[in-house]
Amino acid sequence: MKNAETPVFKLVLFGAESSLGNALMSELLARQHEVIAVVDDLNRHAPRPGLHFKIGALDDADQAEQGAAGGSAVIALLAPGDLAAQARASEALVAGLARTTIRRLLLVGDFDVLDAPGKYSEEQREAVDEVVDRLQRSSLRWTLINMPPTLPEVGSARVAAGMIDMLELDLHQGEHLNFVV
Repeated sequence: MKNAETPVFKLVLFGAESSLGNALMSELLARQHEVIAVVDDLNRHAPRPGLHFKIGALDDADQAEQGAAGGSAVIALLAPGDLAAQARASEALVAGLARTTIRRLLLVGDFDVLDAPGKYSEEQREAVDEVVDRLQRSSLRWTLINMPPTLPEVGSARVAAGMIDMLELDLHQGEHLNFVV
């Protein structure tokens, strides 16, 4: 039973089908928050109390807006590796969220280039710089998080708990973070 005095997030989760996405859903539901998971196939998921599914993606601003509708915060788990695709997805997300009342965003992706720019090409650095610039010019209260390496289940659960703590305590706005497990 929920305590009426406890604030509840209606968190929209893009990338829910990853191991970190599953850990986030479990942690959010354990803390009695509601989860709207944006997925590409509704038939692969079993219903649970507090868990809702929508079909969607981050291909354009319209899809991002429709996927995020009804939420109070967004966590987007971007596919690592292709920094240009990550930049396009974040562009769609920022543009889509600008049309909503949602202002809190945790963007999880391949942002290691911000820590070690010498290991990346000019094109890769520019793609991530575009993401950061777009976020800084937006009205969002954002946090960039490096996608943790493949973790055992307990590691994913700890990262998920840390991310939810950031949301609940409204920490690390406008910052770039790494989780060390």
